[in-house]
Amino acid sequence: MQDLLTPNNCALVLLDQQAGLQFAVQSMDRQTLLNNSVALLEAALAFSLPIVASTSASKVYSGPLLPDLHALIPDHPVLERRNMNAWEDPAVQAAIVATGRKKLIFSGMLTEACISFAVLSAIEAGYECYVAGDACGGLTEVGHNLALQRMTAKGAQPTSWLQVLLELQRDWTRHDTYDAARAVVEKNGGGYGVGLRYAKQMLTPQ
Repeated sequence: MQDLLTPNNCALVLLDQQAGLQFAVQSMDRQTLLNNSVALLEAALAFSLPIVASTSASKVYSGPLLPDLHALIPDHPVLERRNMNAWEDPAVQAAIVATGRKKLIFSGMLTEACISFAVLSAIEAGYECYVAGDACGGLTEVGHNLALQRMTAKGAQPTSWLQVLLELQRDWTRHDTYDAARAVVEKNGGGYGVGLRYAKQMLTPQ
């Protein structure tokens, strides 16, 4: 089995990226969490990954998909559900199965519930699950970390949005995704992105 993520073997699962839940996040700075989630979605789009997006209680508490994410996938279906465990929702489970991918990358809120329940159930169903820890928000830092530990103990693989992008690219001579992948890093990669922009300026003939 291919251990590394490739554009052809994985899918992104976005769960409950909603303002009502973001208000409760205390595990990290909320703006940073949003930026990381946007970067992960941009990476998925750069590599044309299948995307499954789901929200819960959007009409009564949590609100719709966050505008920054919705702007990236305005026409993509967002599956509404009632239960915390997305895997137990027939429509969400069917959408994940329909991707044909056995490696699932998870991002969303809250880590202690909607992320961990879906990940644990997907693992039990035979999927390989990757949790982008910096694109998931928990009620507390302790709760977030304990949830990550619980998922990891069951076989989930913790990762980050940047590791996902670099793992999918792996070789900067892959020209079909080079420009899109580099643009995501330049926009969201902090000092690494600044370095890439600097290198581009230095290597561009004046």
